[in-house]
Amino acid sequence: MVLSMSRFAGKVAVVTGASSGIGAAIVEKLVENGLIVAGVARRSEIIEECAKKYAGKKGKLHAVKADMSKEEDVIRAFKWIESNLGPIHVLVNNAGYATMGGLTDGKTEEWRKTLDLNIISLCVATREAVRLMRANKVNGHIIHINSIFGHQVTTHTWNIYPASKYAVTALTETLRQELNALGCKIKITSVSPGLVATEMTTKNKNAPPDTKAFLAKLPILQPEDIADGICYALSTPEHVQVHELTIQPL
Repeated sequence: MVLSMSRFAGKVAVVTGASSGIGAAIVEKLVENGLIVAGVARRSEIIEECAKKYAGKKGKLHAVKADMSKEEDVIRAFKWIESNLGPIHVLVNNAGYATMGGLTDGKTEEWRKTLDLNIISLCVATREAVRLMRANKVNGHIIHINSIFGHQVTTHTWNIYPASKYAVTALTETLRQELNALGCKIKITSVSPGLVATEMTTKNKNAPPDTKAFLAKLPILQPEDIADGICYALSTPEHVQVHELTIQPL
């Protein structure tokens, strides 16, 4: 199997939650590989600064301001991207949210925020991307940033987060079957990382001290490791689909 991202050079990729962590690492890797990247986030000013840094790379980064929890923002962002950058070939659904705590004493508004970002906004972005891919006859690629918690629950401390990621696992398979039924050649990949150093884990300023101490003892991945995994999935030949990619630290 020959691995190459050359067919995506000069093509448009959309990365949600692009201002930090895994999203920021994905953006950089895609720009390095020559893609035109729309980095979508509320903190678009951070992405604008990154765009200046990447000016000498093969691809190009554009900042798109949007709150992924608001459907009107998501739809507006996709319309702007299509009108100003061109047909979308890649979507990386990376935006997400998690809060630590229990189910027996959790806050409803935190649960809703988790479900809205991890499930509903993912579905809205996917719908808009697939619609544009089909309209432009693009054999594109949709990538969901999932989690090992989307396959097994190993701790009770993340309350509703594992349930939201189990939903992403189901949505990946549902979309695969739907695209096949429609006769589309759009690929769908779920990428499930283990513990990654991000603002939701070891860099979480609001995490309790005992949680920080516990996480500090565990083997951990860097955001760049997940970005490399995504480049691998995108590099496969058009007839090969990596349906599920699990990345664990040693």
